[in-house]
Amino acid sequence: MLKEEFEKTIKKSLQKELEVSSSQAVPQFEKIVVNMGIGKMRENKKFVEEAIKDLTQITGQSVSKRKAKVSISNFKLRKGQLAGLSVTLRGNKMWDFYEKLVTIVLPRVKDFRGVTRKSFDDGGNYNLGLEEHVVFSEIDPNSITFNKPLQVTINTTSKNSEVGYKLLKALKMPFND
Repeated sequence: MLKEEFEKTIKKSLQKELEVSSSQAVPQFEKIVVNMGIGKMRENKKFVEEAIKDLTQITGQSVSKRKAKVSISNFKLRKGQLAGLSVTLRGNKMWDFYEKLVTIVLPRVKDFRGVTRKSFDDGGNYNLGLEEHVVFSEIDPNSITFNKPLQVTINTTSKNSEVGYKLLKALKMPFND
């Protein structure tokens, strides 16, 4: 398991590479947030039910419905309307999801050549967008009616994008650099 490998070997090598004095100062994952936007399909009950079911299967956790905080007339979105679905993973489920993402899901993406290094924010967190949710092995491509894109945000304790990159690189994220 990747979590055990991180604790036993990767953490020590990162500590030397980053030149930090304590193993507690080595950056690590805080949480992984998986989001699915609903968009104009929010009025379609079948789409919303299927999206909730699929996201639950992918993450193994119940889904949180996210409502719009402000009205946006260009998107015909009113404050309080359903805007998206979200799941926050922590602990073992977070590690299992990350390992599945890196070893199974990303290689299944069509024409995959690695993920870009440019998707880090200033705090060392990584954002990854997937155009199709059927790349997850839990989803039967024959049973879906609607294709749904996902956004995966990997929150780390890194202080900047360079340290975040080194952490994810050590944890086998397939960068295209």
